[in-house]
Amino acid sequence: MNTEAFFKITYGLYIISSQNDEIKNGYVANTAFQVTAEPAQIAISCNKDNFTCDLIKKSGFFSISVLKQETKSDLIGLFGYQSGRTTNKFESTQHIVSENKTPIVTEDSIAWFECKVVSNVDVGTHLMFIAEIIDNDLLDAQARPLTYAYYHEVKKGFAPKNAPTYIDQSKLDGKTQESHKDNKYQCSICKYIYDPELGDLDHGIPPGTNFEDLGENWSCPVCGAPKSAFNKL
Repeated sequence: MNTEAFFKITYGLYIISSQNDEIKNGYVANTAFQVTAEPAQIAISCNKDNFTCDLIKKSGFFSISVLKQETKSDLIGLFGYQSGRTTNKFESTQHIVSENKTPIVTEDSIAWFECKVVSNVDVGTHLMFIAEIIDNDLLDAQARPLTYAYYHEVKKGFAPKNAPTYIDQSKLDGKTQESHKDNKYQCSICKYIYDPELGDLDHGIPPGTNFEDLGENWSCPVCGAPKSAFNKL
């Protein structure tokens, strides 16, 4: 089986959010797709270990925020690599709350959908929630949506371990791993690759800055891991 083939399947990148009682949480997802037009229904796949999964099951509602191509790495790191069991992700994130008490992330979003669960399917490690769209809005008609391909190829990020598209990096062929070398460093937590040719513009690091020249206070732009968590490729 050629693992690289999985990267050719197209996905978007979204933040799925829900709330039960006064507890809000959300996570980064790349599986959200419309399944019917009348009524308009959408499906998501959520890992059973995700804190948000329990909130969706209990509340029966969730929202989908469509992220823009220029989404800040900090936001992806917060919702993609930190647990809502220990972190209040909405404390510093721009969002609104619907009449159904569904939190909706508006920061770096170009559109959102509020959904009411109508059924779910157990697919092993994940639950697939099928829901009717009950409200939505378009926030930025000009912005381009962030795709997983762009996130992987340009931002050098990989799907988190709980994502349905997660791929063990050790299974990538040698040719692909070799292409990532040449003075590049990889985060041992989220697998983000620091490329000196690209730098880290989101945090003021210009292209051409070697990893060794980064300040000791620099941290992974995706998951926030310290510089010491990086390994040379």
